[in-house]
Parts: sequence; C-alpha cells; structure tokens
Amino acid sequence: MGRLVPAVTRSLDILELFLEGDGTLSAPEVTRRLQLPRTTVHELLTTLAARSYLVQIPDQPGRYRLGVRTYQLGSRYAEQLDLAAEGQQVAREVAETCDETVHVAVLEDTDVIYIAKVDSTHAVRMVSAAGRRLPAHCTSVGKMLLASLPEPELRARLGGRELTAMTPDSITDPEELLGALAAIRERGVAAEHRESNPDVSCVAAPVRDGAGQVVAALSVSVPMIRWSEERERELAELAVKGAGDLSVRLGHRHAR
Repeated sequence: MGRLVPAVTRSLDILELFLEGDGTLSAPEVTRRLQLPRTTVHELLTTLAARSYLVQIPDQPGRYRLGVRTYQLGSRYAEQLDLAAEGQQVAREVAETCDETVHVAVLEDTDVIYIAKVDSTHAVRMVSAAGRRLPAHCTSVGKMLLASLPEPELRARLGGRELTAMTPDSITDPEELLGALAAIRERGVAAEHRESNPDVSCVAAPVRDGAGQVVAALSVSVPMIRWSEERERELAELAVKGAGDLSVRLGHRHAR
C-alpha cells in the first residue's frame, strides 16, 4: 500500500467540511476546524478554487462554497450506480456475517420486487427470489417501504384494495396494517413473523438515496427454529447497518 500524500489528504479534509452546516466556510474557519497553518489553508483554498472545486461567494468576500467540479464528479458517480448490483454486494456482506438469507427489495404500487438475494448456507425454503413480486403488507421489506410513504400517499395506495393473505398470520385488516406501519415508522425497522412464510420470520431496515429518500429495504430472514427475541434484536441491528452501508453506496450521507 502506497503512502498517503499530506496535501491531498488536507484538500479532501477541506472539501468534506462543506458537507456540514450551511455549506459555506471562510479561510479562518477552515484553519480553526482543521488546525492547519493559515498559509497552508490559503494555498489549498486557492488551488481548489482555481480548479473549480470551490468558488468564492460574490456577496460574501472571503467565503467559499462547493464549485461545479464537485457537482460534475457527483453526477458521474450517480450515473454509475446500480441499485441491484450494489444491493447484491451488500447483501452478500451481511449474509457472510450472520449466515442467514438477506434480501433487498423495492416497492411497486402495493407489491415488493426483490432485486437482490443471498441465501444462507442452511437449507431454508423461501417464497422469495430475485425478480419475484410479493404483496408488500406480508413482508418485512414491504412493510418498511409502505411505512416510509407519506400518509396521504400510503392511504391512496391502500384505499379500496383487498389485503390478501399468504399465511394465516398475514395482516388482512387495513386499519391493523396502518397501526403496524405507524409502529414501524416510530421504531425505524420492520419485522414480520410467519406472514409470508409459515416457517420464517424477517427484519428489515430502510435504504436511502443521496437525497435522503427511501428507495429500497434490506431484510434478514430466519427460520423459526433459530428465531428468538434476542436473535431478532441482533439481526435488526445488522439489517440497519447493512441498509446504512447500502445507503452510503447510493450517496446518502448520515446525519452527524
């Protein structure tokens, strides 16, 4: 592994400061926050501005904001993103950690479509498969995605629809579902117990894009023979971490 170049590291440290606050900084603020010499900060700011990574704010002398070059780089990165491919990679990493089946799914109307799946090494009969569509209200990924919708949109999507059951434990009453989704919204993770498969329980967490919008959900599925309240807590934490990792790959920046 080659050595890190101090000037490049400091330049990147400066750029990352602009991800916080109102997105504007002065040279003295950069100097104070990074504890760098004033001359060094001045030279780095001048260089970054000359290359259009930063720009001075016309009506605020001495203050900088991000320049067009950072937007161009971010746009090129976004163009190369592939939710399915990124989801498959993260799902594989999560599955290797817990040796359980991991899914990534997106919402379409009131169904979920699985776009990535990594199986456990244990033999488990699953109703899901990459590309398969299932009723959202019967799955943890689906309930997570439904709970992430604005209330008017959620009610519009569910209005007048029959909630079909996949197992005897599936929710079929709209008001019961709305109550469950409200609890999921409060908790930040979703769970389903034998609602899509009588032998399996799942936990799921939301995946966000660069704009902070929920675009997918990641779940971990476990056979009931290995399920317990403690295991649910462990896997919920793992699902949240995996969903967070995938969100970062999609450009989401966690609040600090």
